[in-house]
Amino acid sequence: MRRRLLIGLTAASVLTAATACGSSDSGGPDEAGSSGGTTTVTVGLIPIVDVAPLYLGRQKGFFGERGLKLDFSSAQGGAAIVPGVASGQFEFGFSNMTSLMIAQSNNVPVKAVANGIASTGEVGDDFEALTVRGDSPVKSAKDLEGKKVAINTLKNINETAVRASVRKAGGDPDKVELVELAFDQMPAALDGGRIDAAMVVEPALATIKSQGGREIASPMIDIAPELTVAMYFTSVEYARENPEVVKKFQEATAESLAYADSHPDEVREIVTTYTKIPADVLAKVTLPKWPAEPNRAALEELAELGARDGLFKQTPDLDELLP
Repeated sequence: MRRRLLIGLTAASVLTAATACGSSDSGGPDEAGSSGGTTTVTVGLIPIVDVAPLYLGRQKGFFGERGLKLDFSSAQGGAAIVPGVASGQFEFGFSNMTSLMIAQSNNVPVKAVANGIASTGEVGDDFEALTVRGDSPVKSAKDLEGKKVAINTLKNINETAVRASVRKAGGDPDKVELVELAFDQMPAALDGGRIDAAMVVEPALATIKSQGGREIASPMIDIAPELTVAMYFTSVEYARENPEVVKKFQEATAESLAYADSHPDEVREIVTTYTKIPADVLAKVTLPKWPAEPNRAALEELAELGARDGLFKQTPDLDELLP
């Protein structure tokens, strides 16, 4: 088996893992709420389309109206953001649900507090896809046996998704070599032949398509229709000690999600402020869904697949993890 996995992850290693964080972005017009004083919170994010609602919410003053000032810090994936939140480096973070389940199964005290994103549920028209070069001989996920496939971080939702697609196509996911690569590095690596396939999300997906790449599967949909892919979270300790801040963050995030879902043009515009994707490519980006609530049934299916793939030390407790 060529999968490069680190099965023996412990709670201690999660807490001390490198956070791979970039520089903090503290810009934005948020001002103190009328209740007096401004609370500054740092949020660990991935520079992808998924988190556009928080950038919009900060710009529109949804957080400032509630006395919150957001500082953003970039990371490669949820698996890197989790230890930052658990150790107190970030007050809040954005993570795929598998990484949150893995953390909880390793007794890392994290708590989801607000919904993040969901799949569109439309095969071939989702914000994510398993992609290959236009001239690749790979026709389906089954053909990825013996091939090198890039995901942003190992042991996260994208690993489960790739394995689900390979399995659904009749292949053996254990014969696929999964390698870590940041989303924004995948288009060049795929175009240059350094990888055989890439599990990407927007805006990297639009870039790959602009290079002539093509989709061979919609892995998130292969897990479950309208899958809740990621959520915003905090540590159990922070939630216990700062319930009012958490409540304000939840309210502002909910308003931001609703605004983003109904203003797609503004979503595309705000994405240009934190990614380098060209405007002409961005116009072709497929946006995810930003529903108010997570899809519990889909998350139960995700947990079952994660357990099947041996990602958890113990069964995740969704009642404890979800808000």
